[in-house]
Amino acid sequence: MPLYEYYCPHCELTFELRRPFSQADDPAPCPQCQAEDTKRMLSTFVCMSQGGTSASSGGGCSGCSASSCAGCKR
Repeated sequence: MPLYEYYCPHCELTFELRRPFSQADDPAPCPQCQAEDTKRMLSTFVCMSQGGTSASSGGGCSGCSASSCAGCKR
């Protein structure tokens, strides 16, 4: 199950939830203040390779032609 990041505008908490793709854009209750109008954030990820790390918002690592880190042979 994917991990999604959410932001609560009431208490300014950023938190993560594992949930199905079908629920990705649904509001998630804030674990701190229980507000229901949280917003999903656009997350970045880090890809590890022999040459170091690379932060990305999608696609493959910099210098890599793969469409995801799973296809990276470095």
